[in-house]
Amino acid sequence: MLRLALFSIYFACACTVHAQNYPAKPIRMVVPWPPGGTTDILGRVLGQKLSESFGQPVVIDNRGGAAGNIGSEAAAKSPPDGYTLLLGTMSTHAMNQFLYSKMTYDPVNDVAPISLVANVATVLVVHPSLPVSNIKDLVVLAKANPGKLNFASGGVGSFNQLCAELLKLTAKIDIVHVPYKGGGPAVTDLLGGQVEMLFTGAPVTMPHIKAGKLKVIAVTDSKRAAALPEVPTIGEALPGYEFNNWYGVMAPAGTARPIVDKLNAETARILALPDVREKFTSLGADPTPSTPDKFGSVMKSDADKWGKIIKLTGARAD
Repeated sequence: MLRLALFSIYFACACTVHAQNYPAKPIRMVVPWPPGGTTDILGRVLGQKLSESFGQPVVIDNRGGAAGNIGSEAAAKSPPDGYTLLLGTMSTHAMNQFLYSKMTYDPVNDVAPISLVANVATVLVVHPSLPVSNIKDLVVLAKANPGKLNFASGGVGSFNQLCAELLKLTAKIDIVHVPYKGGGPAVTDLLGGQVEMLFTGAPVTMPHIKAGKLKVIAVTDSKRAAALPEVPTIGEALPGYEFNNWYGVMAPAGTARPIVDKLNAETARILALPDVREKFTSLGADPTPSTPDKFGSVMKSDADKWGKIIKLTGARAD
């Protein structure tokens, strides 16, 4: 017993010293989506600020594919030394486990939650040529043309697709899915008119909305977005429809708690900075720092919620 007690004290002291010296080399932040999407934009803002704080480079590693599973697995299976972080999403850590028959990582047990980063307004944007101004117009048009309207997504099983599947279920409409390898490529083809609509995080499309290149007709959240107060929620027209999307930073399971706490404190400090808050807000993102335990609870509760919804929609990624 004495040996065990002494070892525990030694281990705790060693972890504390390690955290005090952390980081002593560059940090890799895995973004499990291609460049240009919401996760990538938020990750680069956070990564730059962490680099300035710690005096070490924070390198963004875009690992797209399989609706975020490839990058999430790569991060989860990295050494738990604090030098690999992951900017996870509701898709990767609350939804995918119900969309894929075989998961290559455990979205709960293979990660150490650090902090929520932001709740991001998800918007429904359409190409300007589509003759709709709101969700009611879209439903009428879709019902008059079953199977003729299409929507883009960041891939089979992505949150973009699930937002649309939930709309199909709620409004009883038939629209066709066109999957891409990430939000960035989907936006590119939407701008070019190759597809007609897309559910996506507001940060990806705000510049195009402001320039009049895309038309926003609704937000999916339970309340209107601060950056788009004039745009109604889908729930205002279709009661019961709601999709709130979060993003959060995490590390591989087994990462020492003092390092997790250090990263948590620094993330909270960064998200309180006026320039970061202004940047996030302008993009339709609401900074939402949290404790590691709170973040873990959000992942579990949203997994319960979306497990039921995905079963109802019948959506599958394989």
